[in-house]
Amino acid sequence: MVRDQKFPQSRGLIVGNYCHDVLIRDGVVVAETLGGAASFISAVLDGLTLRYKLASKVGRDFAYSTHHDPIVVPGSRTTMFHAYFDSEIDGDGHQDRVLKRARACDPIWPSDLPESRFDFGMAVGVGGEILPETLEKMLDLCDTVSVDIQALIRSFDAIDGTVKLVDLKESGFFHLLPRIGFLKASGEETSSLDIEEVRKLCCVVVTNGKHGCTVYWKAGEVQIGPFPTNQIDPTGAGDSFLGGFVAGLVQGLPVPDAALLGNLFGSLAVGHIGVPKFDLRLLQRVKDEVQRRKMQCISFPERKDDELNLMKLPGFEQFHASLSAAKILPTSFPVQECQWDLSISPPTAADQPKLLTSCVFEETIQTIDSKP
Repeated sequence: MVRDQKFPQSRGLIVGNYCHDVLIRDGVVVAETLGGAASFISAVLDGLTLRYKLASKVGRDFAYSTHHDPIVVPGSRTTMFHAYFDSEIDGDGHQDRVLKRARACDPIWPSDLPESRFDFGMAVGVGGEILPETLEKMLDLCDTVSVDIQALIRSFDAIDGTVKLVDLKESGFFHLLPRIGFLKASGEETSSLDIEEVRKLCCVVVTNGKHGCTVYWKAGEVQIGPFPTNQIDPTGAGDSFLGGFVAGLVQGLPVPDAALLGNLFGSLAVGHIGVPKFDLRLLQRVKDEVQRRKMQCISFPERKDDELNLMKLPGFEQFHASLSAAKILPTSFPVQECQWDLSISPPTAADQPKLLTSCVFEETIQTIDSKP
């Protein structure tokens, strides 16, 4: 049996606070769980055995045990969100939700980041904890940085903490976009940016719930299909999407294939309340399919062209079908562990979106969609 190994070249940096989430449906508290984008992303990356460091702050009241210890801030309390849901679902699968930040821990300062080089970084704040200077430091430390737009555009009502959105140009982060590799946004969050303008500065990935996601870059776009799922709790689906997407890039998949992997993990996340615990046999089957797809993509020498890395290569639909089968077919047979080969992807051209040089769901605000 070959055991998964941790490869130094896959090391990443995840920046965003852990949270306490309280889910309230029709006025009744239905769950109190570990929250924060970092917790959902950690579940994906840990399940796929990828190495990374985490910069996250909590207070002394932090109530959960995690695989990656946060920074405990004396005299501060852990960020807490209250999510108010309405059980009624409209024809497009949306549920009404109002999200409120009940309290906030300290921000993550540039000095809180480790002084090291990283192959990939993920800026995934949820409560306003990532500052422009912190993101700028990440861009200095990491070869490629993926950013969840919610870390940039959320604002909070001074009285009751209701989450609102500001225009990206007014966020204080806009000048950093040309240095960002991938910017992820939900369909609702696109109201805060001009996609036609931003896609000229960095690659934009927009998740659209049951419709999958769309990848936009300077010269084109591609639609990536979803995975049907039974939604129980949509919280963290976009975070899980981003974790799967970046994991795919780390493994050397082309961008559309990585987005497809993101859709898979987003669909898995909505089947759980809180941070999901993925079935180990399912994870192994996903690893096997990713390894097969990677080897298939290596056979295309044209991938040295970064533009091709952004397009669907032959075999994409088969990869989609294989992941669908891995998700729904019985997994009671013995599992052979496989080793993921984290090879290096070609460098990118200056005028193309920045891909990982080492082959690198958001939570909607007023409404919730069952993410891809």
